[in-house]
Amino acid sequence: MDLLFFNRILSSLVVVELKKGTFKPAYLGQLSHYLHVLDDDERIEGENPPVGIILCKDADRTFVEYVLQDYQRPMGVATYQAGQKRLMELLPDEEEMKKLMSK
Repeated sequence: MDLLFFNRILSSLVVVELKKGTFKPAYLGQLSHYLHVLDDDERIEGENPPVGIILCKDADRTFVEYVLQDYQRPMGVATYQAGQKRLMELLPDEEEMKKLMSK
């Protein structure tokens, strides 16, 4: 599991899996496993079931929707479009990052 958040509006844990390449159906099996474990071991009374998101470089929407039909847990797939140059523009420089990390 790459990232784990709690969404107050949804009142549920949110798992985000980051993938460098094109979507693969196996990613959903892995994510489903994480959601199952969180549901059984981490969810507390009053919370909704955990939600999973796979973020990958590329995905065929029709194919993803077809594969998602086999899963009962709340999962979705999204793509990203951030190149390294753009990412570097968004991040603080090295000195600023050190200052932030030392707080």
